[in-house]
Amino acid sequence: MNFDLTEERQMLQDSLRRFLRDNQAALQASTRLGDGGSLLGFDAEIWSKLAELGVIGALFSEEDGGFGGAGFDLTTVFEELGRAGAVEPLLDSAILGGGLIAALGDAAQKPLVEEVIAGSLHLALAHGEPNSRYDLAQVETRATQAGDDIILRGRKAVVINAEAADYLLVSARESGGPSEEDGISLFLVPRQTEGVSLRGYPLLAGGRAAELDLEDVSLPQSARLGAAGAAYPALKRAISRAEVAIAAETLGAMETATSLTRDYLLTRQQFGRPIGSFQALQHRMATLLIELEQARSAVINAAGHLDADPDEQALQIAAARNLIGRAGRLVAEESIQLHGGIAMTEEYELGHIAKRIVMADHRFGDTDTQLERFIDHSAA
Repeated sequence: MNFDLTEERQMLQDSLRRFLRDNQAALQASTRLGDGGSLLGFDAEIWSKLAELGVIGALFSEEDGGFGGAGFDLTTVFEELGRAGAVEPLLDSAILGGGLIAALGDAAQKPLVEEVIAGSLHLALAHGEPNSRYDLAQVETRATQAGDDIILRGRKAVVINAEAADYLLVSARESGGPSEEDGISLFLVPRQTEGVSLRGYPLLAGGRAAELDLEDVSLPQSARLGAAGAAYPALKRAISRAEVAIAAETLGAMETATSLTRDYLLTRQQFGRPIGSFQALQHRMATLLIELEQARSAVINAAGHLDADPDEQALQIAAARNLIGRAGRLVAEESIQLHGGIAMTEEYELGHIAKRIVMADHRFGDTDTQLERFIDHSAA
């Protein structure tokens, strides 16, 4: 089987890599925007240029206004973003937010996807809750009827890109118990809607998130995405795509970490020669390269199964995320140890890259959770 990129994807990869390399200084500065008072947490100019390059459009199918949308389109884009350490919220605004509108939206809602692709509209998915951990069906936020309106009440946790979003996609339960798959709906909520309260904060690995309170938020029926209580399948599909994307992003970050480490071992002198000539360090570096190639195979496998039947798809994604989580942590830890103290300085790129590798494992399900999912689907 040929795993080489198609000509179109190779062109996309080359142009995106060149753009990210040329704007490396701005990208590194944007990782600190969340701490510096900016409510965006990323560089707005970089975001606009990514849209102009067609990077956001590559994440959507042609019928949704893009020119890609397949598993390998996602991994091509996000591997490059991970390699550059970019914090721009393509995953949250495009894959999650835009993807859900494309899947569930009606004729009045779907034009928002075109604005997302153009880079003029930001979205944020408000789904996770303080008690939900990694259970996608654990939704306690309630949506109740009040005449012709819908009233939302509840709390959402770690809503990434919330402060920059024009619309929040809020999940709420219209029927059923707190952990049932049926009964969950999605609603398009303008960020400035009365009753919506955000408490923002910077994320450890860059960007910003917020805690969201919904206090008697009144919405029209037209705010609902899709049929009442039937949003769970689309949510699961969008999260699966996001998991493949974040696996590819972690792979890109691992590539940068190993590259920085290799260069350092070949440059740092001790006893009159590069420390990379010492056999003990060569063995440790070889282990990192082996783990990196295993991670690459896992990402390719997950991307190739993104359109498989749901059980097989879930099995392969869980396997990939588990392997990426274990290999990523090893690469992050070993890269820092092989560098020594310089790796912990704010000015050196590796510290930021290592944070992104480690923190990526905690989104949508950590290593242990992915192992449990793999066992469950293997037994099915």
